[in-house]
Amino acid sequence: MRDPVTDFAYPEEWVRACSSAADLALAASGLGVLTSSGKVLRRGYTTGTTAAAAAKAAILSLRSPVSSVEIRIPCGLIVTVPVRAADGASVCTKDAGDHPRDVTAGVKIHARAVRAPGGIRIDAGEGIGTFAREVPGHRTGDAAISDPAMTCILNEAKKAGLMAGIPGAVVTLSVPEGKALAVQTLNPRVGVEGGISLLGTTGLVEPWDDHLAESVRDRVAAADRPVITTGRIGLRYSRMLFPDREVILAGGRIGEALAAARGEVTLCGLPGLILRHLDLSILEGTGCATVAELQERPEFRRLLRQAVDRFRASHPGVTVVILDRQGHVLEGEP
Repeated sequence: MRDPVTDFAYPEEWVRACSSAADLALAASGLGVLTSSGKVLRRGYTTGTTAAAAAKAAILSLRSPVSSVEIRIPCGLIVTVPVRAADGASVCTKDAGDHPRDVTAGVKIHARAVRAPGGIRIDAGEGIGTFAREVPGHRTGDAAISDPAMTCILNEAKKAGLMAGIPGAVVTLSVPEGKALAVQTLNPRVGVEGGISLLGTTGLVEPWDDHLAESVRDRVAAADRPVITTGRIGLRYSRMLFPDREVILAGGRIGEALAAARGEVTLCGLPGLILRHLDLSILEGTGCATVAELQERPEFRRLLRQAVDRFRASHPGVTVVILDRQGHVLEGEP
C-alpha cells in the first residue's frame, strides 16, 4: 500500500499492525497517514482548500443551495468538502484533521459571489492578510494567498461557473476571525498584516503526534543511505536527484531524523527549514524576517556557504544539498 500524497510504500508490518479496515482505507485514499504503530492519523484541509470550497459553493449557490463540493487539490487528489451556501453566500469551516496545534483549525472562511462581466475574479476581503513590504513573489499590498492556493481557488471557481452556466462573477473571500487570529500565526514576523494567509502546497494539513514522529525515525533508521527532506517541493526534487534511495519527509523534525540515521545520509531541500537547522542565527543582522527574503540579497550565497561549511565540519557523515524552488542546486553535490 502506498501513500498517494508522498508515494511512500508503507511497510507490510505497519499495515498488519492496523486492525481497522476503515482506517486502512483512509490511509490508502491519501486522507490519512499510517504510522509504524498501526495507528492512522487524519490529514486535514489547508486554508487554501477551504477557501476554494467556499468560492466554488458561492458561485454554484447562485443557482441552488449547496451542502458540499468536490475540489481537486494541488497534490492531485479529489476531495469532498462540506460547505453551507445559498444565494451566492457560502461558509466553509476548516478541518485541520489530526493536527493538535493548527492555529487556524475551525476557522470559517466566507465567500460572496456576485454576477459580473469579464469572467471569474477572486478578491480578498476582511481578515485575509496583505503584505506590508516587498517580499519575493509579492508586492506591498498584495493579498497573502500563495500561488498554489490561488490556482486551486480560481480553477474551482471557474469550474463552478461552467457548471452553473455563469460566465462571469466576482467572488470576495473573507475571514471574520482573521485579524484576531493572525497574531497567533507567523504573519506578523514575515511582514503580513491584517489577517491570516490562504496557503497550501498540497491542499492538505499533515497530522502530527508522537506516533508519526516515531514513524519518521523508524523509516530513517531502517533506510540504507536515507535522503531527508522538509517539504513537498524538496520531496519531489529529491526523488528526481536520488532515484535509487529512500527519500523521507521529516518536516521540521530534521534533528530527530538525523539523529536516527546510520551511515551515509543526505539532507536535501529548499533553504528555509534546512538553513534554520544548520544555523539558527543566520538571519541575525541581515534585516530579513525570512530565509526567502535573504535569498534575494547579494550576501545570501556567502552566508549559505558559511552555514553549510560549518555544519559539514561538525557532521562529516551528512551531505547537504540546497535547492531553489525550480530544482536548481544552490549548494552541494547530488
